Amino acid sequence: MKTILKNPYRIFTHKAKNSENARHAKRNWKKRNHFSMSTFILWATIFFLFIPLFVVVFFSFNESKDTNFTGFSFIWYEKLVLDSLPLWQALLNTVIVAISSSLVATLLGTLAAIGISWYKFRGKNYIQTISFLPMVLPEVIMGVSMLIFFSGVKLSLGLFTIFIAHTTFCLPFVYLMVSARVDEFDYSIIEASHDLGATEIQTLFKVIIPAIMPGILSGFMMSVTMSMEDYVITSLVSGPGSTTLPIYVYSMIRFGVSPVINALSFVLIIIICIITIILRNGLKSFAASR
Repeated sequence: MKTILKNPYRIFTHKAKNSENARHAKRNWKKRNHFSMSTFILWATIFFLFIPLFVVVFFSFNESKDTNFTGFSFIWYEKLVLDSLPLWQALLNTVIVAISSSLVATLLGTLAAIGISWYKFRGKNYIQTISFLPMVLPEVIMGVSMLIFFSGVKLSLGLFTIFIAHTTFCLPFVYLMVSARVDEFDYSIIEASHDLGATEIQTLFKVIIPAIMPGILSGFMMSVTMSMEDYVITSLVSGPGSTTLPIYVYSMIRFGVSPVINALSFVLIIIICIITIILRNGLKSFAASR
Protein backbone atom coordinates (compact mmCIF):
# COMPACT_ATOMS: atom_id res chain seq x y z
CA MET A 1 0.00 0.00 0.00
CA LYS A 2 2.83 2.38 0.83
CA THR A 3 4.52 1.61 -2.49
CA ILE A 4 1.37 2.44 -4.37
CA LEU A 5 0.99 5.75 -2.57
CA LYS A 6 4.63 6.69 -3.12
CA ASN A 7 4.58 5.88 -6.87
CA PRO A 8 1.28 7.06 -8.32
CA TYR A 9 3.02 8.22 -11.50
CA ARG A 10 4.22 4.68 -12.20
CA ILE A 11 0.67 3.35 -11.92
CA PHE A 12 -0.67 6.08 -14.24
CA THR A 13 2.09 5.42 -16.78
CA HIS A 14 1.39 1.69 -16.69
CA LYS A 15 -2.34 2.22 -17.30
CA ALA A 16 -1.67 4.67 -20.13
CA LYS A 17 0.74 2.24 -21.77
CA ASN A 18 -1.82 -0.59 -21.54
CA SER A 19 -4.55 1.57 -23.05
CA GLU A 20 -2.20 2.66 -25.86
CA ASN A 21 -1.28 -0.96 -26.58
CA ALA A 22 -4.97 -1.84 -26.65
CA ARG A 23 -5.67 0.89 -29.17
CA HIS A 24 -2.83 -0.29 -31.39
CA ALA A 25 -4.05 -3.88 -31.17
CA LYS A 26 -7.57 -2.80 -32.08
CA ARG A 27 -6.30 -0.76 -35.02
CA ASN A 28 -4.19 -3.67 -36.29
CA TRP A 29 -7.16 -6.01 -35.95
CA LYS A 30 -9.26 -3.69 -38.09
CA LYS A 31 -6.58 -3.62 -40.79
CA ARG A 32 -6.32 -7.40 -40.89
CA ASN A 33 -7.68 -8.86 -44.12
CA HIS A 34 -10.05 -11.70 -43.45
CA PHE A 35 -13.14 -13.05 -45.16
CA SER A 36 -16.48 -12.73 -43.46
CA MET A 37 -19.95 -13.65 -44.68
CA SER A 38 -21.40 -10.33 -43.51
CA THR A 39 -18.91 -8.37 -45.65
CA PHE A 40 -19.69 -10.53 -48.66
CA ILE A 41 -23.45 -10.05 -48.20
CA LEU A 42 -22.93 -6.28 -47.81
CA TRP A 43 -21.03 -5.91 -51.08
CA ALA A 44 -23.37 -8.30 -52.89
CA THR A 45 -26.36 -6.24 -51.78
CA ILE A 46 -24.70 -2.97 -52.84
CA PHE A 47 -23.83 -4.49 -56.23
CA PHE A 48 -27.40 -5.77 -56.66
CA LEU A 49 -28.90 -2.35 -55.83
CA PHE A 50 -26.54 -0.17 -57.87
CA ILE A 51 -25.86 -2.24 -60.99
CA PRO A 52 -29.17 -1.16 -62.62
CA LEU A 53 -28.13 2.49 -62.20
CA PHE A 54 -24.83 1.84 -63.93
CA VAL A 55 -26.63 0.06 -66.77
CA VAL A 56 -28.98 3.02 -67.23
CA VAL A 57 -26.08 5.48 -67.27
CA PHE A 58 -24.08 3.32 -69.69
CA PHE A 59 -26.87 3.00 -72.25
CA SER A 60 -27.73 6.71 -72.03
CA PHE A 61 -24.52 7.26 -74.03
CA ASN A 62 -25.33 4.54 -76.55
CA GLU A 63 -25.78 5.73 -80.13
CA SER A 64 -28.33 3.02 -80.88
CA LYS A 65 -31.84 2.56 -79.47
CA ASP A 66 -31.41 -1.14 -78.74
CA THR A 67 -29.26 -2.84 -76.09
CA ASN A 68 -26.32 -3.34 -78.46
CA PHE A 69 -23.69 -0.71 -77.81
CA THR A 70 -22.79 0.73 -81.21
CA GLY A 71 -20.87 3.82 -80.18
CA PHE A 72 -20.49 6.63 -77.68
CA SER A 73 -22.86 9.53 -78.36
CA PHE A 74 -24.70 12.44 -76.69
CA ILE A 75 -27.62 12.22 -79.10
CA TRP A 76 -30.15 11.23 -76.44
CA TYR A 77 -29.14 14.14 -74.22
CA GLU A 78 -29.65 16.42 -77.20
CA LYS A 79 -33.11 14.98 -77.77
CA LEU A 80 -33.84 15.31 -74.06
CA VAL A 81 -33.12 19.04 -74.15
CA LEU A 82 -34.51 19.95 -77.57
CA ASP A 83 -37.20 17.41 -78.46
CA SER A 84 -38.91 16.11 -75.30
CA LEU A 85 -41.54 18.70 -74.33
CA PRO A 86 -44.15 16.13 -73.09
CA LEU A 87 -41.47 14.49 -70.96
CA TRP A 88 -40.47 17.81 -69.36
CA GLN A 89 -44.15 18.63 -68.74
CA ALA A 90 -44.62 15.29 -66.99
CA LEU A 91 -41.49 15.93 -64.91
CA LEU A 92 -42.75 19.41 -64.01
CA ASN A 93 -46.08 17.96 -62.86
CA THR A 94 -44.21 15.39 -60.79
CA VAL A 95 -42.01 18.00 -59.12
CA ILE A 96 -44.95 20.32 -58.38
CA VAL A 97 -46.97 17.54 -56.77
CA ALA A 98 -43.98 16.10 -54.89
CA ILE A 99 -42.83 19.41 -53.38
CA SER A 100 -46.30 20.71 -52.49
CA SER A 101 -47.61 17.45 -51.03
CA SER A 102 -44.38 16.88 -49.09
CA LEU A 103 -44.50 20.37 -47.58
CA VAL A 104 -48.09 19.91 -46.40
CA ALA A 105 -47.42 16.36 -45.18
CA THR A 106 -44.32 17.53 -43.31
CA LEU A 107 -46.21 20.38 -41.65
CA LEU A 108 -49.15 18.22 -40.60
CA GLY A 109 -46.97 15.26 -39.63
CA THR A 110 -44.68 17.39 -37.46
CA LEU A 111 -47.58 19.03 -35.61
CA ALA A 112 -49.26 15.64 -35.20
CA ALA A 113 -46.09 14.07 -33.78
CA ILE A 114 -45.67 16.88 -31.25
CA GLY A 115 -49.34 16.90 -30.24
CA ILE A 116 -49.78 13.13 -29.95
CA SER A 117 -46.49 12.60 -28.10
CA TRP A 118 -46.83 15.36 -25.49
CA TYR A 119 -50.55 15.96 -25.02
CA LYS A 120 -53.25 13.76 -23.54
CA PHE A 121 -56.74 13.71 -25.05
CA ARG A 122 -59.59 11.32 -25.68
CA GLY A 123 -59.06 8.89 -28.55
CA LYS A 124 -55.29 9.34 -28.63
CA ASN A 125 -54.56 5.61 -29.01
CA TYR A 126 -57.09 5.24 -31.82
CA ILE A 127 -55.58 8.17 -33.72
CA GLN A 128 -52.11 6.64 -33.37
CA THR A 129 -53.39 3.34 -34.77
CA ILE A 130 -55.34 4.89 -37.65
CA SER A 131 -52.41 7.10 -38.66
CA PHE A 132 -50.40 4.03 -39.69
CA LEU A 133 -53.10 2.55 -41.94
CA PRO A 134 -51.87 4.26 -45.16
CA MET A 135 -48.47 2.63 -44.54
CA VAL A 136 -49.78 -0.94 -44.33
CA LEU A 137 -52.69 -0.87 -46.77
CA PRO A 138 -51.94 -1.90 -50.38
CA GLU A 139 -51.64 1.01 -52.76
CA VAL A 140 -54.46 -0.35 -54.92
CA ILE A 141 -56.89 -0.14 -52.00
CA MET A 142 -55.69 3.37 -51.17
CA GLY A 143 -56.08 4.49 -54.77
CA VAL A 144 -59.53 2.95 -55.27
CA SER A 145 -60.83 4.36 -51.98
CA MET A 146 -59.61 7.84 -52.88
CA LEU A 147 -61.09 7.54 -56.37
CA ILE A 148 -64.48 6.63 -54.85
CA PHE A 149 -64.20 9.55 -52.42
CA PHE A 150 -63.35 12.05 -55.16
CA SER A 151 -66.24 10.76 -57.27
CA GLY A 152 -68.59 11.03 -54.31
CA VAL A 153 -67.73 14.67 -53.63
CA LYS A 154 -67.83 15.48 -57.38
CA LEU A 155 -64.17 16.55 -57.49
CA SER A 156 -62.62 16.53 -60.95
CA LEU A 157 -59.53 14.38 -61.29
CA GLY A 158 -56.30 16.27 -61.93
CA LEU A 159 -53.18 17.57 -60.22
CA PHE A 160 -55.17 18.65 -57.16
CA THR A 161 -56.52 15.14 -56.54
CA ILE A 162 -53.00 13.72 -57.00
CA PHE A 163 -51.77 16.30 -54.47
CA ILE A 164 -54.39 15.20 -51.91
CA ALA A 165 -53.61 11.51 -52.45
CA HIS A 166 -49.86 11.98 -52.12
CA THR A 167 -50.26 14.11 -48.99
CA THR A 168 -52.40 11.36 -47.46
CA PHE A 169 -49.96 8.48 -47.95
CA CYS A 170 -46.84 10.57 -47.15
CA LEU A 171 -48.24 11.91 -43.88
CA PRO A 172 -47.74 8.70 -41.80
CA PHE A 173 -44.08 8.44 -42.81
CA VAL A 174 -43.36 12.00 -41.70
CA TYR A 175 -45.24 11.40 -38.47
CA LEU A 176 -43.22 8.26 -37.77
CA MET A 177 -39.82 9.88 -38.37
CA VAL A 178 -40.60 13.04 -36.42
CA SER A 179 -42.10 11.01 -33.55
CA ALA A 180 -38.83 9.10 -33.18
CA ARG A 181 -37.04 12.43 -32.80
CA VAL A 182 -39.66 13.85 -30.41
CA ASP A 183 -39.44 10.79 -28.14
CA GLU A 184 -35.73 11.52 -27.59
CA PHE A 185 -36.40 15.18 -26.77
CA ASP A 186 -35.80 16.31 -23.19
CA TYR A 187 -39.06 17.89 -22.02
CA SER A 188 -37.26 19.75 -19.23
CA ILE A 189 -35.87 22.11 -21.90
CA ILE A 190 -39.42 23.21 -22.68
CA GLU A 191 -40.10 23.77 -19.00
CA ALA A 192 -36.92 25.85 -18.77
CA SER A 193 -38.07 27.87 -21.78
CA HIS A 194 -41.40 28.59 -20.10
CA ASP A 195 -39.64 29.53 -16.85
CA LEU A 196 -37.58 32.07 -18.80
CA GLY A 197 -40.75 33.72 -20.10
CA ALA A 198 -41.09 32.21 -23.58
CA THR A 199 -44.59 31.77 -24.98
CA GLU A 200 -45.89 28.57 -26.59
CA ILE A 201 -45.22 29.93 -30.10
CA GLN A 202 -41.70 31.09 -29.18
CA THR A 203 -40.93 27.73 -27.60
CA LEU A 204 -42.20 25.92 -30.69
CA PHE A 205 -40.16 27.88 -33.23
CA LYS A 206 -37.01 28.58 -31.18
CA VAL A 207 -36.65 25.41 -29.09
CA ILE A 208 -38.69 22.46 -30.35
CA ILE A 209 -38.42 22.79 -34.14
CA PRO A 210 -34.62 23.40 -34.20
CA ALA A 211 -34.12 20.34 -31.97
CA ILE A 212 -36.21 18.01 -34.16
CA MET A 213 -35.13 19.53 -37.49
CA PRO A 214 -33.15 16.43 -38.63
CA GLY A 215 -36.30 14.32 -38.30
CA ILE A 216 -38.36 16.92 -40.14
CA LEU A 217 -35.91 17.10 -43.05
CA SER A 218 -35.68 13.31 -43.21
CA GLY A 219 -39.46 13.03 -43.38
CA PHE A 220 -39.64 15.69 -46.07
CA MET A 221 -37.01 14.02 -48.25
CA MET A 222 -38.68 10.63 -47.88
CA SER A 223 -42.03 12.17 -48.85
CA VAL A 224 -40.52 13.76 -51.97
CA THR A 225 -38.96 10.45 -53.00
CA MET A 226 -42.15 8.46 -52.45
CA SER A 227 -44.26 11.02 -54.28
CA MET A 228 -41.98 11.16 -57.32
CA GLU A 229 -41.87 7.38 -57.78
CA ASP A 230 -45.51 6.53 -57.08
CA TYR A 231 -47.46 5.04 -59.97
CA VAL A 232 -50.37 2.94 -58.67
CA ILE A 233 -52.22 5.60 -56.65
CA THR A 234 -51.35 8.35 -59.13
CA SER A 235 -52.73 6.40 -62.09
CA LEU A 236 -56.07 5.94 -60.30
CA VAL A 237 -56.59 9.54 -59.22
CA SER A 238 -55.07 11.39 -62.20
CA GLY A 239 -57.04 13.07 -64.94
CA PRO A 240 -56.48 14.75 -68.32
CA GLY A 241 -53.46 17.04 -68.38
CA SER A 242 -52.07 15.69 -65.10
CA THR A 243 -49.62 13.08 -66.39
CA THR A 244 -46.68 12.55 -64.07
CA LEU A 245 -43.31 11.06 -64.92
CA PRO A 246 -44.04 7.46 -63.80
CA ILE A 247 -47.28 7.43 -65.83
CA TYR A 248 -45.51 8.89 -68.87
CA VAL A 249 -42.70 6.32 -68.69
CA TYR A 250 -45.17 3.46 -68.29
CA SER A 251 -47.13 4.65 -71.33
CA MET A 252 -43.89 4.60 -73.37
CA ILE A 253 -43.26 0.93 -72.55
CA ARG A 254 -45.95 -0.12 -75.03
CA PHE A 255 -43.89 1.40 -77.85
CA GLY A 256 -40.45 0.64 -76.37
CA VAL A 257 -38.61 2.77 -73.88
CA SER A 258 -36.58 5.50 -75.54
CA PRO A 259 -32.98 6.03 -74.39
CA VAL A 260 -34.08 9.60 -73.63
CA ILE A 261 -35.43 8.16 -70.37
CA ASN A 262 -31.94 6.85 -69.61
CA ALA A 263 -30.51 10.32 -70.16
CA LEU A 264 -33.15 11.89 -67.92
CA SER A 265 -32.47 9.26 -65.26
CA PHE A 266 -28.76 10.10 -65.25
CA VAL A 267 -29.55 13.81 -64.90
CA LEU A 268 -31.90 13.10 -61.98
CA ILE A 269 -29.29 10.87 -60.31
CA ILE A 270 -26.74 13.69 -60.45
CA ILE A 271 -29.23 16.24 -59.09
CA ILE A 272 -30.32 13.94 -56.25
CA CYS A 273 -26.70 13.19 -55.31
CA ILE A 274 -25.89 16.91 -55.17
CA ILE A 275 -28.96 17.62 -53.01
CA THR A 276 -28.09 14.70 -50.71
CA ILE A 277 -24.51 15.91 -50.22
CA ILE A 278 -25.69 19.46 -49.51
CA LEU A 279 -28.27 18.26 -46.98
CA ARG A 280 -25.79 15.89 -45.35
CA ASN A 281 -23.20 18.62 -44.87
CA GLY A 282 -25.90 21.03 -43.76
CA LEU A 283 -27.20 18.62 -41.13
CA LYS A 284 -23.65 18.04 -39.89
CA SER A 285 -23.07 21.78 -39.55
CA PHE A 286 -26.45 22.19 -37.87
CA ALA A 287 -25.73 19.38 -35.38
CA ALA A 288 -22.27 20.79 -34.63
CA SER A 289 -23.70 24.23 -33.91
CA ARG A 290 -26.22 22.91 -31.39
